[in-house]
Amino acid sequence: MTSTPIRIGVLTSGGDAPGMNAAVRAVVRTGISHGCEVYAIYEGYKGLIQGGTLIRRMDWSSVGGIIQRGGTIIGTARSAEFRTREGRRQAAANLVTLGIDRLVIIGGDGSLTGADLFRREWPELLAELVAAGTISEAQAAAHPHLRIAGIVGSIDNDFCGTDMTIGADTALHRITEAIDAISSTAASHQRTFVIEVMGRNCGYLALMGAIAGGADWAFIPEMPPQMDDWEQHMCDVLRIGREHGRRDSIVVVAEGACDRHGKPITAHYVKKVLEERLGEDTRVTILGHVQRGGAPSAFDRWMSSLLGATAVEELLSADADAEPKLIGLRENRVVRLPLMTCVSDTRQVAEAIAQHDYERAIAMRGNSFVEAYRTLGTLIQSQPSPPDRLRRGH
Repeated sequence: MTSTPIRIGVLTSGGDAPGMNAAVRAVVRTGISHGCEVYAIYEGYKGLIQGGTLIRRMDWSSVGGIIQRGGTIIGTARSAEFRTREGRRQAAANLVTLGIDRLVIIGGDGSLTGADLFRREWPELLAELVAAGTISEAQAAAHPHLRIAGIVGSIDNDFCGTDMTIGADTALHRITEAIDAISSTAASHQRTFVIEVMGRNCGYLALMGAIAGGADWAFIPEMPPQMDDWEQHMCDVLRIGREHGRRDSIVVVAEGACDRHGKPITAHYVKKVLEERLGEDTRVTILGHVQRGGAPSAFDRWMSSLLGATAVEELLSADADAEPKLIGLRENRVVRLPLMTCVSDTRQVAEAIAQHDYERAIAMRGNSFVEAYRTLGTLIQSQPSPPDRLRRGH
């Protein structure tokens, strides 16, 4: 008698990130290689609730030719309905009907938190479905537990527990390319550009982009300027740089940047300051969703593939009642960490920023982040150019 194969579902939720397709591809092919049936759940949690054609069985060729594509081929969507018990009950009905009791969730902290709640409610949801006659007792008995494995898809690189999140490396490449392109035209016209990058509660992209692009100043949420008249200090640094040969100035602003009192520092406000205090010809460039789009970097393809494959291994080896794991990367090694501990730590960073506890916020980002911040502080100092030659000073 042939036994029923293990059935695994994979979905992407929240904002898309380059490398998600590589992770989906790895989940599908690793699952198939282990004799499992793998189902793609289209449009995130919305597809989980609607079911039908939004939950499709995948074969080996279903994920061919996607590793180099940006975004997510299985779609993503916000789902207010999944936040309701009724929505999660319908999602459970769809999964049990198809015999799926293992899920790989690729998304941010909200998506992963929702998945953990779904897992904890699973036995109760199935009992309610049996009582309503939606599923049989035999179906419920065959799938008493829901196993989940989480992978972080976020270009912000804002998740604790993993050194990198899917899409962050690609987004950083986009930012660096943009700064390089802008710098050449800025130098031609002796202009200043203020470049806004993504990062509501995380300054990774702004910080690393400023270092990689040779920027003259940067604002990040975790460590605002430590003086009230930061505007004058910034202007003094940029002015000295101009006096010693720089033809352009680049300021990078994270979208969540603020001063030490919590007042937002916007790209347009920085532009106003530079125009009024320095008389600079200043332009604002908001990179926006260009940071999310396009082909993923080699690193994002490699990392996402390893994370996707390991997520399947975790689902196949974990005990039925085991705590769900986050599949992440530390020191270039794949690790499995308690999912909700990582979610909690991530939210504590945002709470520290909201409470103006910036020392704690930046410390929670880790030693490499702190060292990068110190390095930027060294590199943006304006020093005189050698008198015998003219240089940009970056």
